[in-house]
Amino acid sequence: MVRILLGQDDVNPDKPDMYGVTPLSQAACNGQEEVVKMLLARDDVNPDKPCNSRSTPLWYAACNGHEGVMKILLGQGNVGPGKPDVRDQAPLWLAACNGDEEVVKMLLGRGDVNADEADKEGKTPLMWAASKGHENVVKILLGRDEVSPDKPDHSGSTPLGWAADRGHEGVVKILLARDGVDPDKPDMYNQTPLFAAATNGHKNVVNVLLGRGGIDPDKPNTFGWTPLSFSASMGDVGMVKMLLGREDVNPDKPGRDGGTPLWWAARNGHGGVVEILLARDGVDPHRPHKHGEIPLQQASRNGHEEVVKILLGQGVINSDRALSTPASQVSAAKH
Repeated sequence: MVRILLGQDDVNPDKPDMYGVTPLSQAACNGQEEVVKMLLARDDVNPDKPCNSRSTPLWYAACNGHEGVMKILLGQGNVGPGKPDVRDQAPLWLAACNGDEEVVKMLLGRGDVNADEADKEGKTPLMWAASKGHENVVKILLGRDEVSPDKPDHSGSTPLGWAADRGHEGVVKILLARDGVDPDKPDMYNQTPLFAAATNGHKNVVNVLLGRGGIDPDKPNTFGWTPLSFSASMGDVGMVKMLLGREDVNPDKPGRDGGTPLWWAARNGHGGVVEILLARDGVDPHRPHKHGEIPLQQASRNGHEEVVKILLGQGVINSDRALSTPASQVSAAKH
């Protein structure tokens, strides 16, 4: 059908649709190698013509992992393999993000592709591959001299930070084995890879990071949250235990608002975490939030009967100090 249409004098083989997508781009997107060859045989078809979003036929082929189409297009002398779209993402970014090893190798085999160039968000191909957990692509990119393994994006997050955030243990290990990777590098919110892993519940990654030197497991972010206080607030018993296994984690460290791990666990009704924290030396059950309320008051205010019973039943609450709680709250908590 395409061959028949191309034989008509009134058919423009390079005419774009309303989005600027040409027949060649559409064929490249769908992996139709024979159609691509047919169109490229025409003198009036631009093999590198971008659509409205600046995506070229090669970009579409890379986005969908069509290696055969890419080889055909790259064989054309006037196709730019490093041309980005409106987000500044070139074919290499797409291949790295998709974990397409062969396409990544194909593009890196060219001398005109920058393997470490960032997109509009400051994310490099390595960062995209790391964030998606594509271990082999990460290894391929790290084999390039021009690739910086610790380069941050515009939010300050590094490839390690993204891998930790998404829970990709294998990628985390690969990056930590590289010289020049700071295992404790914070982003713009002062959140480290450990913080990212802990707050997303990735215990395996946290375990790997805690095994490294140069890690501060008690570093607060810009808002005063530590890995422990956030995990306590979410009721993640396993993560709390793991973090408390470190001697350099303060179990009673207050945040910017004065809330301690115990205060947040009590406020949110996490009895298991409350019991673990109360068993630790140095945890003050009377330590108030900046607004003056202690853990018991928060637990009773929010109707967390189990937590109230734990706090009252273990004899850790000073009755004189508890009297500062509004009578209605204490009364309700005891029943």
